[in-house]
Amino acid sequence: MRILSAAAVMVLLTASAYAQSPNINLIPELGSKTPEEKEQEAIKDKAYRESLRKIPDAKSSSDPWGTVRGNETPKAAAKAPAPAKPKPKAGSNAASSGNAATGSNIR
Repeated sequence: MRILSAAAVMVLLTASAYAQSPNINLIPELGSKTPEEKEQEAIKDKAYRESLRKIPDAKSSSDPWGTVRGNETPKAAAKAPAPAKPKPKAGSNAASSGNAATGSNIR
């Protein structure tokens, strides 16, 4: 019974893998196009090109937030960044005596 169930599992696994392989036909059965087919294709191609010419050019901006934002740059971005505060030295008394940022001496 084990052999039968193992064989059934193997068949099911290989069947799904076989189904995924591409079906490639290396010798196409279609011949070349007839002159009538070539003429019809040329007419369709010409109609397609004419329809593309009828489409207007996009002249407006495609920015959906354009009406929300102003045209000016924000003032924060226009300012130069503030200089960084100097760090206290490792051996100073302010760093070892409580909260150096507020200057309080809570122990």
